Amino acid sequence: MRRPFIAGNWKMNMDRAGAVALVEGLKEAAKDVDYADIAVCPPFVYLDAVAQVLKGTNIGVGAQDCYFEEKGAFTGEISVAMLKDVGCQYVILGHSERRHIIGESNELTNKKLLAVLKAGLTPILCIGEMLEQREADQTFDINAEQFLGSLAGVSAEDMKKVVIAYEPVWAIGTGKTATPEMAEEVHAGIRRLIEFRFNKEVADAVRIQYGGSMKPGNAKDLLAQADIDGGLIGGAALKVDDFMGIIEAAK
Repeated sequence: MRRPFIAGNWKMNMDRAGAVALVEGLKEAAKDVDYADIAVCPPFVYLDAVAQVLKGTNIGVGAQDCYFEEKGAFTGEISVAMLKDVGCQYVILGHSERRHIIGESNELTNKKLLAVLKAGLTPILCIGEMLEQREADQTFDINAEQFLGSLAGVSAEDMKKVVIAYEPVWAIGTGKTATPEMAEEVHAGIRRLIEFRFNKEVADAVRIQYGGSMKPGNAKDLLAQADIDGGLIGGAALKVDDFMGIIEAAK
């Protein structure tokens, strides 16, 4: 049985006071949760403040991105060692906004993922299709291309440490949501892809989150699906009550 994993991606939201207040409230609300793993992924500048509040709790801390070089003249970038130093356990990689707005490639995502694994942190690898790709019946091909390209050189043993987040880009912040059956179909396809690339043991172990506008109102039905092991939560992670509604749906 795969343990549910609910992670909040705050994106470019919050100020320092709001970030601290949010995790103070979440720390209290989630203190008895023992049936799921929880993490929050604030902007870089609030990582240290958030990690200090959550130190020793059942809530992990993740970054929204990283750079693959250990150190050097890379102005504006953040290394995995720096993230580890401030208490991060997770790093989101290949998010749709990094791929489609910033223009990051599978090759760059792969370098980052290998660096995260080498440092002993857990990568949350995002893959997913855009609306025009879904309408052109390219969902599986796009997911396979991003999956295989971003995971080049990863061993079967390391793959067990990777979390996959399926993001139907057309359902992020648009008000559109895949039905639980639509989401499950893609999650099951990703699990078959993991088995094809690695083996069944690895496929059974890897957690696949749903990252397409999961909310308290639809979380229970989505999380009831066999291959949906949690959620990568956007807007609903910015309020304690909403985030807790999703966490409790994983019980």
